[in-house]
Amino acid sequence: MAGLDETTKIPTEIKLHQKSRMLELVFADGERFELSYELLRVFTPSAEARGHGPGQEVLQVGKREIGIERIEAVGNYAIRPVFSDGHDSGLYSWDILYHLGSHKDELWRQYLARLAAAGGSREPGQPRANPSKAPAGGCGKR
Repeated sequence: MAGLDETTKIPTEIKLHQKSRMLELVFADGERFELSYELLRVFTPSAEARGHGPGQEVLQVGKREIGIERIEAVGNYAIRPVFSDGHDSGLYSWDILYHLGSHKDELWRQYLARLAAAGGSREPGQPRANPSKAPAGGCGKR
């Protein structure tokens, strides 16, 4: 997160759609994104999944059916979703959310490629991916 400045796009509405498992973001200029709960969980900014440096990322698997129980405001710069698998340490700043929304198709393709290369699955309860097969880099997380 680069920090809140005059160029940061700040959402004016944030809605959880539990049935479709989508987080809806609306911005003052009318721009709107819908991010699946799975995408948000897979791309968590948490150090637990990102690691503390390049090559330390942990590929996220088995998150197809993930839910968000609630979201908590963090100051005036971020939200903290509480996921149904207990994960709650990712702080999604406005710039991270905007990045995920504006690049979601590309990010999702990269994630699916990493998942396939590692032999992982989006399905809950499937065997864990082989981390030695997962290509390094990118924004993909566990």
